Amino acid sequence: MNFLAPLAFAFAATIPVVILFYLLKRRRTVRLVASTVLWQRFLGETEASAPFQKLRRNWLLVLQLLLLALAILALARPYFSGTQKPSDLRVLIIDASASMQATDVGPSRFAEAQAQALKWVEALSGRDQMVVILAGAEAQVKQSATSDKASLRRALNACAPTDAPTRLAPALRMGEGLVRDRPAAEIHLFSDGAAPGLEEFENKALPLVYHRIGVSGENLGIVAMDLRANPDQPRRRQVYAAIANSGTNPHPARVEFRLDDLLLETRSITIEGGETARLLFELSQTKDGVASVRIDGKDALEADNQASIISTMPRPARVLLVTRGNRFLEKALAAVPNLELNVASRLDDSATVYDVVVLDDLVPVSWPKANLLSIHAFNTNWATGWRTLEQPAITDWRASHPLLRYVSLDNVQVRESVAVTPPGWAVSLVDSPQASLMFAGQARSQKVIWIGFDLLESNWPLRLSFPIFIANAMEWLDPANEQSRMFMKTGEPFRLRVPGPVTGATMLLPDGTTRRLETSPGQTELVFGDTSARGLYRCTAGTNRISFCVNLLDPLESRIAPREELRFSKRAGVVASGTQSTHQEFWRWFAAIGFIVLLWEWWYYHRRSA
Repeated sequence: MNFLAPLAFAFAATIPVVILFYLLKRRRTVRLVASTVLWQRFLGETEASAPFQKLRRNWLLVLQLLLLALAILALARPYFSGTQKPSDLRVLIIDASASMQATDVGPSRFAEAQAQALKWVEALSGRDQMVVILAGAEAQVKQSATSDKASLRRALNACAPTDAPTRLAPALRMGEGLVRDRPAAEIHLFSDGAAPGLEEFENKALPLVYHRIGVSGENLGIVAMDLRANPDQPRRRQVYAAIANSGTNPHPARVEFRLDDLLLETRSITIEGGETARLLFELSQTKDGVASVRIDGKDALEADNQASIISTMPRPARVLLVTRGNRFLEKALAAVPNLELNVASRLDDSATVYDVVVLDDLVPVSWPKANLLSIHAFNTNWATGWRTLEQPAITDWRASHPLLRYVSLDNVQVRESVAVTPPGWAVSLVDSPQASLMFAGQARSQKVIWIGFDLLESNWPLRLSFPIFIANAMEWLDPANEQSRMFMKTGEPFRLRVPGPVTGATMLLPDGTTRRLETSPGQTELVFGDTSARGLYRCTAGTNRISFCVNLLDPLESRIAPREELRFSKRAGVVASGTQSTHQEFWRWFAAIGFIVLLWEWWYYHRRSA
């Protein structure tokens, strides 16, 4: 047995004082008091004739000495050592991701993680130190290395879960830096184990102890959502939602579809275990609003039961085509619904009023600032490695990119093309063995699609994939489409391009608090990164007022079954700890025994008096 507070044994000096009181003879004074059975024999004593008396066998004295001894032992905080190895530094990492809000353990997984971490804090002894790190949307050191238990308790109690996905890698990287070159140090992770992207720790022999939190995997959650114009009726919108059942049992659900506070539709569905239901809702609106899909019911995780998206009234995209004469391109653009097309032979200052500019086989004197589709037009500031290729073969294309959705380039032949190395802000969409023939990306606030070959020097305009690509390109480049769907996942930064410099901006958060955004002179783009809470955000920047929704929409977080092993790679990982434990204190037992003795004595006296 060991003691966390051995100095409490100094109170044992009071034991002789109690015995001394029983050696002194007392002068009897008649007073009315709340008596107990153990005091009865002393009420009949005669007056003292000497200052001291012989110490007699006395159950009251025994009881008082016993209670005093129990109190001293409780203050000394005795404990038996657990099975954990000695450690001069322990880094406690608390997973604060959305899945830790699951209520399969009460009151929640996060509360259970806090309780387990607090037990390790209580077991801290000597000069050993602890660090508290909160792994939420970003890793935060809530308490630096200290031996002060009160500070560690405050840090743990100040932690709160977020609605963001799991991002444990930055927290583990931070913990690795703290325990490096300290052989006795440990990292303790309190999590349900839903942690991707840990491959960098495969060969680092991380001194990690994984405390698995959670017991169940039964949950329904919205894992995907999107909003698009109806292909048959461009003035109407379609809202797509995917609801996944991450459990093993069939789960009935009632799904509500709303525009703002107005309930538009309700559907009752049953989703089999491990399956995903895909729903499509029609939306006709007369004003801008928030379209929401909500699972009506109680399950283990509330954070993924609702997803919302801003739906603005559709308006035609203003597109300027600058070309020397390409009827194929002009007809493909004219066939795109909800688009106002203007054709010109040269680029002038009027281009500033357009949403999208298409440059076909010409190089302007000054490049437009609007979103741009550049076809066989050279800009040496974009990319490197410019060269000409004769009859380049198209060997690969990025079919997963929105621009190439439903686009196949198997039978496309090109006579000549410019080839480049794409810039860092873009991704290559179409590749030849030598270089990239097409790339797309966003340079600051401008979206750019670059095609290296002249369309009329290829057979692509004769293929069905060409008008599909043009329709995808206009949808991707149209800034109105970005604002009409104004939603993102929790933890992702919000970026807003404003027409001119702003001197200040504010953000109204879902909880009703307001945050001021710092701006610099001449700044035309606002960035806000604190989106760890789901809900509706409202940004005010000068005369600009923008609303956007933040949702979880993460299949990994909705799959709440706790992982038995934290995987670093196919061959490396850390199994959940089931043997390591903290010091087992039992001072509460001493306090409880003393309290029970007092209750027994009270009951016995009143039983005798009845």
